[in-house]
Amino acid sequence: MENLKVLREKTDAGIVDCKNALTEANGDIDKAVEILRKKGIAKANKRGDRETTEGIIKVVVDDQSKNGYILEVDAETDFVVLSEKFQEFVNKILNLIIEKQPKDKEQLMALSFDGSTVQETIDNLSGVIGEKLDIKRFSILSSKGTVGGYTHLGGKLGVLVAIDKEGDNQLPVDLAMQIAATEPKYITSDQVPTDELDKEKEIYIEQLKKEGKPENIMAKIIEGKINKYYKEVCLVDQEYIKDDKKQVKDILGNVKIESFIRYSL
Repeated sequence: MENLKVLREKTDAGIVDCKNALTEANGDIDKAVEILRKKGIAKANKRGDRETTEGIIKVVVDDQSKNGYILEVDAETDFVVLSEKFQEFVNKILNLIIEKQPKDKEQLMALSFDGSTVQETIDNLSGVIGEKLDIKRFSILSSKGTVGGYTHLGGKLGVLVAIDKEGDNQLPVDLAMQIAATEPKYITSDQVPTDELDKEKEIYIEQLKKEGKPENIMAKIIEGKINKYYKEVCLVDQEYIKDDKKQVKDILGNVKIESFIRYSL
């Protein structure tokens, strides 16, 4: 029953269709999603996939715009997240990351903090507050060019972006807003894995067969669908949110996007 619930949340498909897909997939949820998509009765990516825990995402970029920091800390209720004690703790952890530059979460949790370690402090604070707290993840993004950041929805979503151009502080912020709004998976189309493209093509073929499209025009239709797919998942091919007559690559000129990080609750 749990798999059925998860599959329905992922695809928005009906109970009977989900049951049949799970049976055909021997209980494999990802395979069941693919089966439903091939039948044309499932969404490719439903926002319900995302985590629903309460928490906050903090983003900070240093004064030189060379280093950006992003941190997610979770709690069980929004009431705790909005509390002064929780917010103060999150800010202290972010400052510790900036100061000590830990390589990973394990190293962060072992750092000295308020007379003990981060791990011991969060365990004690969880006991005081009465909820489980979790430093879920953090990242540090550095560049010889420029780093920009953006947060949205009161800290429910955060983005860092690095470009190879120095001195342009507005462009990475605009790009961060784009990434926040459109959730790209890649920067350019050549980063899309071959197996992912093959799976998309396979799904399109099954959909077109179901629609009764003749084989002599299927290749052209699939090419168009792949180009549309690139516009959904590749940042530079996306429609620019500030001017729908342009794509992101049109506002870049000779500037290259080095990397980006997007956290969402």
